[in-house]
Amino acid sequence: MATPITRRTILALSTGAAAGLSLPGVAAYADDHATTRVRFTLNAQVLDGGEQVTSITLNTARIGPIDPASLTTATFTVHAKATSPIPIADDDAIFGEYDLDRTVTAVRLDHRGNIVLGLSHAEGQTGGGTLGYIEGKSRNVMLDLVYTITQRAPIVLCDHRPITIREFVQDHRLSDPEVDAFSSHVSGSGMKYRLYSPTGSHASRRSKRPLIVWLHGGGEGASLPDNYYDNETTLRANRGALGFATPQAQRIFDGAYVLAPQSTSAWMQDGPRFAPLIREIIGDVTRRNRIDHDRIYVVGCSNGGYMSMKMTTVYPNLFAAAVPICGVVTSSPPGGAPLIPDSELARISTPSWLVTSRDDTTVDPQANTAHAHDLIPGSLMTLYDHVIWNGHRFAGHWSWIYVARNDPSINGTRVWQWMAAQHRH
Repeated sequence: MATPITRRTILALSTGAAAGLSLPGVAAYADDHATTRVRFTLNAQVLDGGEQVTSITLNTARIGPIDPASLTTATFTVHAKATSPIPIADDDAIFGEYDLDRTVTAVRLDHRGNIVLGLSHAEGQTGGGTLGYIEGKSRNVMLDLVYTITQRAPIVLCDHRPITIREFVQDHRLSDPEVDAFSSHVSGSGMKYRLYSPTGSHASRRSKRPLIVWLHGGGEGASLPDNYYDNETTLRANRGALGFATPQAQRIFDGAYVLAPQSTSAWMQDGPRFAPLIREIIGDVTRRNRIDHDRIYVVGCSNGGYMSMKMTTVYPNLFAAAVPICGVVTSSPPGGAPLIPDSELARISTPSWLVTSRDDTTVDPQANTAHAHDLIPGSLMTLYDHVIWNGHRFAGHWSWIYVARNDPSINGTRVWQWMAAQHRH
């Protein structure tokens, strides 16, 4: 039995294993090494509440054609262990770690002949997430994932040979096509960012494309005291950036680049310092790609909601539109100077559509979003009662889910269509 090792170690060593169990009385096809050692990949999907491992692909195609009738949900069992990649202090806590059996809900063969194990997953379901939240640091981190697969019943090839897989080796890569579509970069100033580039018919057109800048919340920044700066949580914690890369959004924007910078801490800690660093990245992206300078949009949630408004105060002529979501303008912590003074809010000239929920207990919606709406000339606002999507009720602070799904609507116009119609004057 091979010793399980962490995904982070696998990345460094390009090796790693989780064990499989040989079956008494079932003959292995010993002449073919593939029957005794099979690699597998964790497949993930970003739900509105964060990314979860939703299935596993066993790279069994080279074994030979498998009889699908020999596969059931009881053929394999799956155990998952998720732990923090950085030490957790004794007086701190991390939410999201787990050590449990995952329920196999489906088993099938993909078009290559690989076995795919579907895993139980749902909004709010414990065990299966790829992120952990460290309470004392207010940060999400990518968990080290170790999956152990055990074969409980034989699989049979189409030529009737029974197969026992004696060892399962976890691939270092976490496969999430939506996240993987964003390339990884580092600016000249050292700030990391992800970039989605239009594909297909949008990529082949010679006209210039819009640019949507997504500014993440506080939990998705780096934790540099721990040397943790992953360029991952910005895309995996919610669908904020991913929503704009969906086929629906790309049709509405006629093909758009989507940019997601990652703060080295939290935007609210020093917005005036971060503003030019974000501007530098925007400049790099617009120089290297066919970007329409009159169609650059900024969207952000919570910390990023603050930063999206701050960017429009520092660079009043840069953006065609801004969508601040549950942003902060009052003092933080309470009692100090406001993060964005009323005088600055009153001078914002960028068309703005603000979004929040009345039951937000993290950022007071009246003192922040509603107050900013009252002061920003000509601004629009959508104020929800609760954050509910597909029947699941989320925390009231998570109103970015609505923007990621193009739900806010005023007089029949939805927020993405409104953004796409705005051009810098």
